[in-house]
Amino acid sequence: MSFVLPPPPPSEYTGSQRSPAKPRVWRVALLAALLSVISGFIGGVIATQLNDASTATNDEPYTQVTSAPVVSDVESTDATSVALVAQRLANSVVTISAQVNGAMGDGEATGTGVVVSSNGEILTNAHVVEGATDVRVRFANDTEPVTAEVLAFDTGNDLALLKVNASGLVAATFAKPGSVRVGDQVVAIGYALALDGGPSVTTGIVSALKRTIFTDSGALNSLIQTDAAISSGNSGGPLVNMRGEVVGINTAVARGDSTSSANNIGFAISVDETLAVLEQLRSQAAGEERTEGFLGVSIDARTDGGAGSIITTVQPDSPAETAGIREGDVVLAVDGEPVNGQAGLVAAIRDRSPGDTIEIDLVRDGERLTLSATLVARPKD
Repeated sequence: MSFVLPPPPPSEYTGSQRSPAKPRVWRVALLAALLSVISGFIGGVIATQLNDASTATNDEPYTQVTSAPVVSDVESTDATSVALVAQRLANSVVTISAQVNGAMGDGEATGTGVVVSSNGEILTNAHVVEGATDVRVRFANDTEPVTAEVLAFDTGNDLALLKVNASGLVAATFAKPGSVRVGDQVVAIGYALALDGGPSVTTGIVSALKRTIFTDSGALNSLIQTDAAISSGNSGGPLVNMRGEVVGINTAVARGDSTSSANNIGFAISVDETLAVLEQLRSQAAGEERTEGFLGVSIDARTDGGAGSIITTVQPDSPAETAGIREGDVVLAVDGEPVNGQAGLVAAIRDRSPGDTIEIDLVRDGERLTLSATLVARPKD
């Protein structure tokens, strides 16, 4: 890299008549002196204000954050919508480091979290902190992490609730459930690959809704599929719409194998699911025991290329039998959630509680039916 001085401005006078320029040069010199004094005064005021702000921040690095959104330093015409979204979420996204003791030895897991309340609650993926002996959180523009407590986690839904000793944090705003549409532009924010500096920002669209995928922990349902790049370290970070509202929590990415390929296929837990699980995690953290709903069927995946799953057994005196479900029925969806395989059905009803009524879409002898079933408490093993 090289640096060059700008060329001098062109001379105001040309020719041989130089004497008339002397009085004008005197006035220019006087004006320059006055401008120098004024500039020095303004610079002193700005420096004082910046010094005061810096001193306050150093004294209390976490309580100085207010609930107001981050305001960009540039005019809206000078920044893209993506830049403004990233700026708005800057103080609501954190990096998470977890010390994990596993079968393969000790290690560190790195992920991302979203501030969900001003008093220190942070939401992330359960797989980021599962099995951790020590969890630390670092806020934007800070150099030192703070210790976080894992209040509760739900492995099946891959969400965990953390708490740090802080106040005045900027909580992220969540989108209204049901407002996300296929084709909506979205932004994924997170600490991809634990790279130095701030979070990575990638863009894409909502490619599909209500996806179900199978992981080592079981099935995840009600997922948003997106082509925004999601990498290791993005886990637990927000998927955001162009209003800066969280529409999902980034959780997984599809990878190719010897028989298939995958490009730009990532998944986020939808805001509909996230908000419901968040309240369950808060109740769990308060000491309340959660009782899952129970339907009373077993199903198996179809092997003929059709959609849905086949009912293989119906337990006697179960909600399923009462609702009129029969063996051989093909279940397509539960409350609008597609069902594929036994784990898919478990994922569709595990967030319901005893007493909840669910709508089951199925096909019987070529006829499409919708049945209602009221869940009971899952029997103790």
